[in-house]
Amino acid sequence: MKPVLKWVGGKTQLLSHIRERIPSDIDTYYEPFIGGGAVLFDLAPEKAVVNDVNKELINLYRVIRDFPEALIRSLKKHENTPEYFYTIRAKDRNRRSYGQFSPITKASRIIYLNKTCYNGLFRVNSKGELNAPFGYYKNPRICDESNLNEVSAYFKANNVTFLNDDFEVVVESAKAGDFVYFDPPYDPVSSSASFTGYSAGGFSRADQIRLKECCDRLHQKGVRFLLSNSATEFIKDLYKEYTIDIVPAKRAINCKGDSRQEVPEVLVRNYDC
Repeated sequence: MKPVLKWVGGKTQLLSHIRERIPSDIDTYYEPFIGGGAVLFDLAPEKAVVNDVNKELINLYRVIRDFPEALIRSLKKHENTPEYFYTIRAKDRNRRSYGQFSPITKASRIIYLNKTCYNGLFRVNSKGELNAPFGYYKNPRICDESNLNEVSAYFKANNVTFLNDDFEVVVESAKAGDFVYFDPPYDPVSSSASFTGYSAGGFSRADQIRLKECCDRLHQKGVRFLLSNSATEFIKDLYKEYTIDIVPAKRAINCKGDSRQEVPEVLVRNYDC
């Protein structure tokens, strides 16, 4: 399996670093910021609780689980033209009519826009409306039928719960023996850098502090956690009482491939590997 969507902060290129730090004895796997799901699909746990504040994303995963055939049929109907793209992109501007769309139609729309928009990233404005422009790709793979079927089969064969809530609420039930992987929107490395455009509300430093306090509560309960973030002084100081590993990563947000330089990121954990 591989991620269905290209997602801001996706972890595909960090999987080797993450994989070697994940415990082998996990009762329930929690991922409160699921995003593109690269870690979930790589680990493929039998019991998992996954969440994201982006309700469109959670709807997509539920549709992949429950209606893969209908989703695939819908995806095959899309057109790779700018006129069609902007018509589909504008569908959520009228909230009343958009609210009447079926879950399948909404899921198909998100995949289509993700595969055909510029730089292939899900990015929304302050109103929660996707605002990336058309990408002008010659032959985008809008419908990856084999991967969709494989992801659907995994969801159906295992105990995977999907939530659309705040991260604190999601991990309240975690207990000793469980494992939580946090991949929140990263702390910006500069005043002009922000990777929080996947939801309308963003993720502030107050949220980063709230997340750290959540990690403290998990630690007190004996719950193991691993957290990824940018290697800013703020983050390193915030988690200074835990184990911090610095790992190299390429930012995938720059539109020019040769400008995606390696930058340091942190992997924070409260247990020994």
